[in-house]
Amino acid sequence: MVIDVNDDFPVDFDEFSVDYELSGSCTIDLENCCQQFFAPGGTLAQAQAVNGQICEERPQQLAMALAIARALQENRNVCIEAPTGVGKSFAYLVPLIYHAVNSRRPALISTETINLQHQLIEKDLPFLKELTGVEFNVALAKGRSNYLCRRRLAMLSGEQRDMLLPAARLALDAEKIIRDLESGKDDSYVDGVRGSSSIWHMVCSESGNCAGPKCEFYRNCYYFKARRKWDEADIVVANHALFLTDLAIRRENGNGSTLLPDYGAVMIDEAHTLENSAAIHLGLHLSRAAMTGMLNRLYHPEKAKGLLMRPGSEMLDMRALAQRGRDEVYGFFAPYLKKLEKAENSSVRLDEKTPDEVPEVLIEILQKLAEKLNNYAREQEDESFRTELLSAADKSSVYAEMLSVFTSRLQEDSVYFVEEEQDASINCCAAPLNVAQLLQELLFDGDIPVMLCSATMTVAGKFDYFLERSGFTGGELLRLDSPFSPDQAKLLVSGKIPDPSSPQYPEVLAEKIAALVEANCGNAFVLFTSYQSMKFCQQQLQSRFALRGLPLLVQGDGMTRSEMLRNFQITDNAVLFGTDSFWTGVDVPGDNLTLVIIAKLPFASIGSPLTSARMEKLEAGGKSSFAHYSLPEAVLKFRQGAGRLIRTRHDHGIVAVLDSRIVSKRYGREFINSLPYKVEYLD
Repeated sequence: MVIDVNDDFPVDFDEFSVDYELSGSCTIDLENCCQQFFAPGGTLAQAQAVNGQICEERPQQLAMALAIARALQENRNVCIEAPTGVGKSFAYLVPLIYHAVNSRRPALISTETINLQHQLIEKDLPFLKELTGVEFNVALAKGRSNYLCRRRLAMLSGEQRDMLLPAARLALDAEKIIRDLESGKDDSYVDGVRGSSSIWHMVCSESGNCAGPKCEFYRNCYYFKARRKWDEADIVVANHALFLTDLAIRRENGNGSTLLPDYGAVMIDEAHTLENSAAIHLGLHLSRAAMTGMLNRLYHPEKAKGLLMRPGSEMLDMRALAQRGRDEVYGFFAPYLKKLEKAENSSVRLDEKTPDEVPEVLIEILQKLAEKLNNYAREQEDESFRTELLSAADKSSVYAEMLSVFTSRLQEDSVYFVEEEQDASINCCAAPLNVAQLLQELLFDGDIPVMLCSATMTVAGKFDYFLERSGFTGGELLRLDSPFSPDQAKLLVSGKIPDPSSPQYPEVLAEKIAALVEANCGNAFVLFTSYQSMKFCQQQLQSRFALRGLPLLVQGDGMTRSEMLRNFQITDNAVLFGTDSFWTGVDVPGDNLTLVIIAKLPFASIGSPLTSARMEKLEAGGKSSFAHYSLPEAVLKFRQGAGRLIRTRHDHGIVAVLDSRIVSKRYGREFINSLPYKVEYLD
C-alpha cells in the first residue's frame, strides 16, 4: 500500500499526449553508435581536442556504453558498478538518447540526489545534444507539491485571505511570486515561500484540490505545463522518490493513470540507495503535522479562521468536528511522543505482532467530516471553494484508512515505527521488509529494460549482496575497473587506538583527528557515524583549529550541505566535520580535499527500526545478520566515504581510519581489501 495525500497522485496522460504513435522498437545499431562516439578518435575525443582538453582514452566508459546499448537492443536488464572517473553519465546517456529518439518512446533516468539531476539537465544533456547533433527534448520531473497552484495563491491573496489565516502571517506577495516563476528556469517555486511550510502547503499544487481543465488557471497551470513537457520529452529525469511512487501506483491502478509518462527504458543511477528508498516510498507515512494542518485549514479555533468560517448550521457542525478531530489527533500521537522522548534515537520501533488501540473515535470523526464536506461541497457554485472542500474530504477519508492500517498492523511483512523529524513533527510509518520481492515484481520482471549503475555495489568483488537486497534479475552484471591509479592515495590505519566502546575513545579520537588535520594543513573531511561524537570533537578542537588558521565547518551549525561544500571549496585549509549525508554524493576534486578521516567503521545502528527488523528477519531465516547484512552494508558505506577523496586522475591524498577494529578484528580485512590503496600504519 502506498498512501501519501500531500504530494503525488496519478493523472491520466492521455489528455497530454503528443501527436505520434509510439513504436517501442529501436531500428538503429546502438553498439555501433557508441563505438563511433567513445572510441579513440571518435566524436568525444575529437570534441575534446577541439576544445583544447587532454583526450584520455577510457575503455571502461566504452564498455559501459556498450553494455547499456546491448540491454536496450535486447530488451533486458543490466547492473553495472562504475567507479568514479569512468564517466558513467555519458556512458548511459548516449545510448539512451539514440534509443529514445529512434524508438519514439521516452527513457526515464532516476537519481537519488538533486546534484546529479542538475548535472544531467544543465550540463551533460545540453553538451551531448550539441555534440551528437541529435534533436531531443529533456524534462526534469518533480513531485507535484513542488509546484505552486495559481488558484490557491489567488484564493489566499484575494477575498478569502482573512478567512483562512491572519494577514500578518501571510507573507505572500502574489505578483512577486508570479514574476519570479515566469523569469525562472522552470515552473516550480522551491525557495522563498517554501521557507514557511505551513504557508507553502496552502498554495502548492495537490491532486485532491485540483479542478483540472475546469480550473480558470488550467491553461497557465505550472504543474500541468510541466506535465506536458514530460510527455513531450525523450529523456525524463526524476528522483527515486517520484519514480518508486509511480511504480506503486502503476501496480494498483494499472498503466492508465500514472505520475510519469509511459517510458520505454529505465536508467537508475545511484542505485546503491534503491533498497532504502523503496522501503520509504513503498510503505505508509502518517504525519501529525499534515493531519493537524488539514484540520486547521478547515477551522482554526484559536484564530477563528478557516474554510468553514461561514454562517449556517452545517458549517457549525463541521467546525465542531474539525476541532474535535484536531484534539483527537494530538491525543492519538501523545503516547508515541512519550516513547520518542525516552528514546536515544529519533525513531522508535513498535511491536509488529501487537496492534495498538485503534482510535475509533478519531476515525469516526474523520469519516463523518469527509461525508459532510462532500455533501456540502456539491451544493457550492464557487468552484475554487468547492475544490478545497472536496480535497479536505478526500484527505479525511485517507487519514481514517491509514490510521486503521497502522494501528491494526494490516501491512504484512513490514516494520512499524514512529519517528521525530528535525522540525519536531511526528510520523507513524510502516516500511516493507521484503523490498527485493517488491522490486522484482514491480520493476525487474517488467517488459522494458531496466539498467542500474553505481560506484559501490559489490562486496569483495561480487554482486551477491546487492542482488539479494535489491531483487535484481534478468540481465547482465558488469563490474568495471577504476581508471585511477592505486598510487594516488594511501590508507592509514591503527590498531592501538582504544576500541570505540571504550570511555577513552572520544578524547583519543579528537587528538588523532587534530594531529592528522594539522599535519595535512587542513583540506580535510572528517566523516562521523554519530552526531554526538562529531559535536564532542568540535568542542575539543574548534579553538585549536582556529589558532592554527584551519577554518572548521560543522554539519548542523546553520549551513545547508550545499552551503558547507561551497564554503569548503573556496576556503583555504578548511576542515569539514560531517555525518551521514557527507559520506556519499559529495564531489570536491583538486587540492581542496587531500585528507578523508573516517572516525569509526560505519556499521548501521541497531537502534534503527529498519536495521533491527532486517537483522531479525535474517536470523529467523537461519542466516547470520552480521555476515549477511551488517558487515556488507558497512563495507559499502566505507567505500562510499573513502570515495570522496579521489575524483580525478590528478587528485591525491590520504584516507585515515581511526577505528582499531579495522586491524584488531578479523572482519577488518573486508574493509582494507575494499580499497585499492597501499596500507600504512599510524603507530
